[in-house]
Amino acid sequence: FTQTNWEVNSALVSRALTWLRPRGDERALDLFSGIGNFALPLARRAAAVDALEGDASMTARLDENAARNGISNIRGGTVNLMAAAPVLPRADIAIIDPPRAGAKAVCEALPRTGVKRLVYVSCHPATLARDARGLQAAGFKLLRAAAVDMFPHTGHSEAIALFERVSKR
Repeated sequence: FTQTNWEVNSALVSRALTWLRPRGDERALDLFSGIGNFALPLARRAAAVDALEGDASMTARLDENAARNGISNIRGGTVNLMAAAPVLPRADIAIIDPPRAGAKAVCEALPRTGVKRLVYVSCHPATLARDARGLQAAGFKLLRAAAVDMFPHTGHSEAIALFERVSKR
């Protein structure tokens, strides 16, 4: 999966990284990473990135893209992120860009990773709202959100939301 509107995608990636504020000493997760849309630029700012994707061919393309760009601090992995209780590595920050079904199981697993800040990118407002409620119940606070017109002149849009851990529940 790749975004087709590269100009808007570039702005979306920039906003995600600006909001997330990755530091050079932080470990990051990129969940539903695809071929590295967020993982590649995130790896240039974070200490390490675990980029997890459900499709092995996408993980292989992510690894190829990282090598082609001289990025060695990304660890790609193929994991069923839609499973009931996915096991996620420890991390300080995360970016989630799930399919329309959302990331319910991932959002339930995230509190166990130590993540303090996360950006959630969504192509379906209803699943974002559902997952935001779960994140808030787990101690994350919604700090900001925005709509992104990724597909002009259609009824489809992307949304981006920033959450920060305020308590451990």
